[in-house]
Amino acid sequence: MKKAAYLLGALPLAVALCTSTLSLPTQAQTTDAPVTRMQIKMERDEFLKTHRWDEYGETWMLKSGVEPPANVKSRAEVKAARDVFLRNNKWDPTAGGWLPLKATPRDLNGMTREQVKSETEQFLKTHYWDEDSEGWLEKSARSRKP
Repeated sequence: MKKAAYLLGALPLAVALCTSTLSLPTQAQTTDAPVTRMQIKMERDEFLKTHRWDEYGETWMLKSGVEPPANVKSRAEVKAARDVFLRNNKWDPTAGGWLPLKATPRDLNGMTREQVKSETEQFLKTHYWDEDSEGWLEKSARSRKP
């Protein structure tokens, strides 16, 4: 039973290796020849030499004593970069993108009256004036009406 679970865990790896666009040595070639079954097996075997399946974390981990490829950031470095980005940016659903928190103020004189009116209406759909705190607060998702 445990062996079947291990094989099922290896199935996503096999699919990922077959469909991956990573810059693996066989895919780095500039020929338009299709990848052969033998090449895929070789790539799989190379991957399995350096990685192991972590049952607890449900992810592939580097085996002990194996160094990651050059120019690959550690998990801690990636998380630190993510935290810095999230600290300095905010998702804006109206713009559909990330906006910097410490950006220079917008020039409202360059906007048309229709643009100002549209932004004001959008703001009033998502915020309300709170008398107690004397400030604008964001409405909860439940209280917003489409």
